[in-house]
Amino acid sequence: MRRNRFLIGVIIGSWIFAASPLHAEIYTYIDREGTLHFTNVPVRSDDKVQIRKISDLSSCLSSRSSMNRQYDYQIARAALAYEVPFSLIKAMIKVESDYNPEAVSRAGAKGLMQIMPANIKAYGISNPFDPHENIMVGTQYFKSLFEKFNGNLTLALAAYNAGPACVEKYDSVPPYEETQEYVERVMNYYHLLKKK
Repeated sequence: MRRNRFLIGVIIGSWIFAASPLHAEIYTYIDREGTLHFTNVPVRSDDKVQIRKISDLSSCLSSRSSMNRQYDYQIARAALAYEVPFSLIKAMIKVESDYNPEAVSRAGAKGLMQIMPANIKAYGISNPFDPHENIMVGTQYFKSLFEKFNGNLTLALAAYNAGPACVEKYDSVPPYEETQEYVERVMNYYHLLKKK
């Protein structure tokens, strides 16, 4: 176990500090217990194991910005697990909580990705203030919205903020100032991070 943690640390370190992109083919998968593994050989998949192939290891953690980088490892794991861009998750966290893992909104949303009480219950979150758990569930929930709205990023973000029922009601971004501003801010940060 100690050796595995050391190897993961070396890989993460290479992502952050590599002067040029790494082009080795690396395979990553998440086992049944939710542990992230890296290997240079393909692994046989079954229904319960998610396989990802990365051609450029630096892609997940290439963002260079003044934004908080404390949770980059957890964000990278969620990005790989749910195939959501690293920069998008990072932008959402910036707008949702400004990287405060103990944030609580007036509506009772909690943690880095501001998980609503109904989703805390639905997803069986034991501690919404735990950064790893919060980011994984927030990303999983966002991915479900992205699929629900047929890959429309704007509508998925609006649904994350205002709820999917509101987006379905208006069949567009709801006419709420908070939601419209939320979508605009996340998209601005997302595009900024993608350029880094």
